[in-house]
Amino acid sequence: IILRVFKMEKKKTIEVVAAIIKKDNKIFVTQRGYGEFKDKWEFPGGKIELNETKEEALKKAFDELKVNENEIFYKEESIKGKLFKSGSVKIYAYTDDEILENIKKFITEIVTNMGLEVNFETNIRDKQFNLKMFSNNNAILIGKNARTMKAIEMLARQKIQVEYGIRVRIFLDVENYNEKRIKQLERLAITTAKEVSRSKIEVALDSMNSYERRIIHNKLVDFKGVTTISEGEEPNRHIIIKPE
Repeated sequence: IILRVFKMEKKKTIEVVAAIIKKDNKIFVTQRGYGEFKDKWEFPGGKIELNETKEEALKKAFDELKVNENEIFYKEESIKGKLFKSGSVKIYAYTDDEILENIKKFITEIVTNMGLEVNFETNIRDKQFNLKMFSNNNAILIGKNARTMKAIEMLARQKIQVEYGIRVRIFLDVENYNEKRIKQLERLAITTAKEVSRSKIEVALDSMNSYERRIIHNKLVDFKGVTTISEGEEPNRHIIIKPE
């Protein structure tokens, strides 16, 4: 009888995370400075330590590379493993500058097709893309009750979601329309609230989008003697200011 003894070694599974960062048709890679693969090129990332999430591992890699995480948008895609093999995760990362340029390019194409010219003032705050537009015909670009401007804003959000698979916040303005509109709505809210408080008769305001209705509600939340409610279905939803 011949006995054969096989030493069974448990395979060690090491999970890693990496990011593919693309900007201006260039891919961000780093050169390894140590180990077996010294001087080889690799994507930013690293090994996931015990009890460390993939997001934490990616953040650690960004810290090591001195990349500001707040300037990066990324999505996670799970990939199922084959038989007896664990799955993996892909993380796609994009810089906010890349996304902003894509938004500007997309909006410029829309506005150009409207027969208009456009310039931008932009900033990114708390991962919200704020774009102020200046055109040779602001009235057309704004549209009635800002419907054209809001439609472009919605299309830009959908464009980024489809192309990058991520949701972003985009806020468009034409010159100083939004600032002027906010002041106008706040004056309307106070004037109407005073009249309702005096007459004890409720007043229904014109139809507004959700953003404008929120301005009215917020302005009157502490106004004594009246209360506000929204009624109706979009696009005819409106605010009613009632006496208490």
